[in-house]
Amino acid sequence: MGSSERRADNPASSDVCSGMIRTFLTRAVEFPAGHRYVRADWTESENQARFGRCYRPPGHGHNYRVEVTVSGEANPETGMIVDLGELDGILDREVVQPMDHAFLNELPEFAGGLIPTTENLSHVIWNRIEHHLPGNVALTRVRVREDRNLWAECTRE
Repeated sequence: MGSSERRADNPASSDVCSGMIRTFLTRAVEFPAGHRYVRADWTESENQARFGRCYRPPGHGHNYRVEVTVSGEANPETGMIVDLGELDGILDREVVQPMDHAFLNELPEFAGGLIPTTENLSHVIWNRIEHHLPGNVALTRVRVREDRNLWAECTRE
């Protein structure tokens, strides 16, 4: 079949992305939240020395931007690797609703003493959404931006 021909079973599809090509899709969500870096097993002076302004009570906030990248093969009938409504629902339920205007230290994942750094937050978000994705879709990357100059991301190797 030539690149200008259409498949007989689906006139809307083309072979532009046929074969072993993997498609990636990134969706971003944003929410404001606060946090504070503190280790209960350290003295106040140790916390202050290690974390500086990030230690100061009562904490501080950011307007977080979370970028979630998924990958998979595009469905030949829809041209999509995941239904965006389904992905948006997962991100809203698992990320935005529980984290919007929240004090991150109080989330269950951080309540045990895990410090809500950008790095740790990217892992928490990964764990919150990975098992909710459809079986044909792989979570490829989670990037969390604290601001325009600082972000962390995690991927599976």
